[in-house]
Amino acid sequence: MSLNVLKIAALAGDGIGPEVMREAVKVLHAVEKKHGIRIQITEAPVGWAGIDAAGKALPDETLALCRQSDSILFGSVGLPDRDPTIPKEERPERAALLRLRKEFGLFANLRPVRLYQPLAHTCPLQPERQGEGIDLLVVRELTGGMYFGQPKRTESVEIEGVQSKRAIDTMVYTTPEIERIAHVAFQSAQARRKKVTSIDKANVLENGVLWREVVTNVSKHYPDVVLEHMFVDNGAMQLMLKPTQFDVMLCENMFGDILSDEAAALAGSLGMLPSASLGARNGQQTFGFYEPAGGTAPDIAGKDLANPIAQILSTALMLRYSFDLENAARGIENAVGAAIESGLRTGDIYTSKDPNARRIGTTEMGSAIAAMI
Repeated sequence: MSLNVLKIAALAGDGIGPEVMREAVKVLHAVEKKHGIRIQITEAPVGWAGIDAAGKALPDETLALCRQSDSILFGSVGLPDRDPTIPKEERPERAALLRLRKEFGLFANLRPVRLYQPLAHTCPLQPERQGEGIDLLVVRELTGGMYFGQPKRTESVEIEGVQSKRAIDTMVYTTPEIERIAHVAFQSAQARRKKVTSIDKANVLENGVLWREVVTNVSKHYPDVVLEHMFVDNGAMQLMLKPTQFDVMLCENMFGDILSDEAAALAGSLGMLPSASLGARNGQQTFGFYEPAGGTAPDIAGKDLANPIAQILSTALMLRYSFDLENAARGIENAVGAAIESGLRTGDIYTSKDPNARRIGTTEMGSAIAAMI
């Protein structure tokens, strides 16, 4: 490592964000001691915490901290009861989350979905559909497509003499945008089981035609990786029918958003799923933004009920992708696996039918995983 100190901006956000972030920081400090790494973690408000502290979802001081840091560890933002009280452009998801993605060019979202064998009962699929284990990676393009395409507006129009409204969203992709996310998918597959399933809607969308053409061309650089194309509607169905057929799923922005959330159900709980959003590589370092797949869950906030594992596993992805600390990353993942094997369960993954399971809270789960590092 060329860096002496790993500078991490910790933005806990709203709802359960501060609780699960606290446990992730606890685990990072355990890693620091175990591996002799120097870590500097600086916390800052974002989301409604940012609005309450500084009048906007992404305060200037928070953005400045992110720019000075090597990576961002993010919690979650947004509160359903408060979001409608302000203009949509100022709401946390748009004003903080989407802006950070754009600000740092975070074009590649990696969401690993793994069903731990002791948690097979939490998966909605029957055992015969789980095969020998569900382990896939969704690679989602994050800064293009319909979410960012222009024009994007709602306007008043007259339709057959009656005043109405028309909403416009524009789906746009260019060859370079597709190429760079395709390379991420193929390189990820090379480190896994060497298969990429590219998701599109080429039978209807011009974007899909271009997507399929470009991905096919990129695949020629990776002769050791098998490429298959699949329409998004079939992809959604196949995730439920036979998820074990997938290794790496390559998706444009909106399709990846939908399918990765669907795939999340396969792991039994959103509280188990981390994610990494990556930008361009600068020398030996990739700037990344790491967050759990779930939301703020305000109904359980402050009750020591939230599952911190997704946030903790996000720190493992951070150590792997931003700092090339594979041993430290695996140490966290192994500690999570050991905690689950020992029967420790937060409420979302607990069942009384498992005689070895013991229901615990957010803090105890974080402490147990830190102790197992």
